[in-house]
Amino acid sequence: MRSRIHAIGLPSEIGEFADEVRQVFLELGRTFGSDSLAGECAPAIDVYETDESLEITVDLPGVDASAVRVVGKGDSVLIAGEKAARRARRESSFHLVERHYGRFARVVRLGRPCNTSKARATLGNGELRVSVPKIVERRSRAIQIDVNG
Repeated sequence: MRSRIHAIGLPSEIGEFADEVRQVFLELGRTFGSDSLAGECAPAIDVYETDESLEITVDLPGVDASAVRVVGKGDSVLIAGEKAARRARRESSFHLVERHYGRFARVVRLGRPCNTSKARATLGNGELRVSVPKIVERRSRAIQIDVNG
């Protein structure tokens, strides 16, 4: 049975990435005030495991790749960025707004040894896909050690 992977966005977890989150928000041209590091919206995330990697999929419709940053640190991956609000045309106004927009920051705890330095991220068709290769467990494999004498 595979271990559970935890996708979280609690301020205490994001606090470990505080400097990185502040930098991302500054890069995106947003001033950083006293608001939560977690941001203004929380895009949906799926995390699943294959034999070779952990896969993270984030719903980001309408978000440009330049507005997203992915940072690996320790046993966690930070996904942060900004989803721009849609503006009504001058001759129209909104009657209902259910889609979330604004800054976001989500942390995924990997829960097993992974090589974040070889992770790959692609954004297309409204989905960000992050693939983080797993590190092969070496403890269960017998390794022959030569004896010199």
